Amino acid sequence: MTANEPLKFAYWVPNVSGGLVTSTIEQRTEFSYDYNKKLAVLAENSGFEYALSQVRYASSYGAAQQHDPAAFSLGLLTATERLKLIVAAHPGLWHPAILAKFGITADIISQGRFAVNIVSGWFKDEFTGLGEPWLEHDERYRRTEEFIRVLRGLWTQPNFEFPGDFYQIHDFSLRPQPHDVPGRPHPEIFQGGNSTAARRLAGCVSDWYFSNGKDFDGFSEQVADVRGFAAENGRAVRFGLNGFLIARDTEAEARDVLREIVDKADVDAVEGFRKSVQQAGNSTSDGKGMWADSEFADLVQYNDGFRTGLIGTPEQIAHRIIEYKKRGANLLLLGFLHYLEDVEHFGKEILPIVRELEADLDRTGDPVGVR
Repeated sequence: MTANEPLKFAYWVPNVSGGLVTSTIEQRTEFSYDYNKKLAVLAENSGFEYALSQVRYASSYGAAQQHDPAAFSLGLLTATERLKLIVAAHPGLWHPAILAKFGITADIISQGRFAVNIVSGWFKDEFTGLGEPWLEHDERYRRTEEFIRVLRGLWTQPNFEFPGDFYQIHDFSLRPQPHDVPGRPHPEIFQGGNSTAARRLAGCVSDWYFSNGKDFDGFSEQVADVRGFAAENGRAVRFGLNGFLIARDTEAEARDVLREIVDKADVDAVEGFRKSVQQAGNSTSDGKGMWADSEFADLVQYNDGFRTGLIGTPEQIAHRIIEYKKRGANLLLLGFLHYLEDVEHFGKEILPIVRELEADLDRTGDPVGVR
């Protein structure tokens, strides 16, 4: 994706209960399949190209109930025409060949709209509760690298061989192959993380690197780091950034909504989540892991979405989105308080401003500058 290509937009699929903020504030959203079918059609008609289905296996931290992301995404693919569904999946709980086979079928059914987000894992209890081994941080990422290499190999090579430490593949072919999409060698592979191990992994094997919510400096630092690792491997990586969007007629109104969300936070759930996830950040040798520097208010949106600062009027939000594009963002992954209303409002009131600003950017080559 070059600098003058339009930004892409994705939304978090609310396939787990509790909404996208761990708060008792009203959230007009549902995790039901019927609600999500309606939302997916609305989203693709409002300018969204991707949707990311969340993965939770156990009730935890406000997410009391959860649908499986793979099955749920397949259902949403059959209900839509253009939207791409990104399925979150854990190495250690999936075998890469089984995910590859599922992905081929989903990709053929949807005519090339299947993608994956490979999650190395932060919730220890999900692994140990299912009797699976819990690996230390860097070992989880080493397993993920092998997982992605096997996934890609089975999608692109007959008689595939892989002599890994975690996975051994012997002269194996998957047939049929994924849907043929011009310019796409295989279904897109996304991957997140914040640690040096995660950044190196993206530079080595991933198509997309997802960042948790970040301010301008934090995002720029991640982009520079991942690009450096990608250059060492003769590769290019695209960048997605998480953000929670609150648009109102005035900035003061939007800030009031954010304040209410945090003031009504489910303290026990947020604190439980913080204790669970910050061991992931603190377990890294350089302290750069996910959520390592997140404050309580950040974690009320469990992927640091408030830190991206998409809070204000449609004009303010659009300008800030463009500033992230200048810093390397190719995709914005968005969460909302009231999904149907907010997704429609984004498509009608914010996205047109973003496209106008992109056209201006193409003409002027405007340099990075904080607005």
